[in-house]
Amino acid sequence: MKRISLFSIALISLLFLTSCEAVETIFKAGMWWGILLVVAVIVIILLLFFRGKNS
Repeated sequence: MKRISLFSIALISLLFLTSCEAVETIFKAGMWWGILLVVAVIVIILLLFFRGKNS
């Protein structure tokens, strides 16, 4: 009985660690996409502002 309990605890902890790594990877990818999109929007706004100012 004790052996089954230790095995189930080990199995559950392995499953949770794997899911945490997957979530971490998703958030890292999301963070980089967010940074790239914010920089792109700022560049487009600045281009439009300076292009409108020179006309």
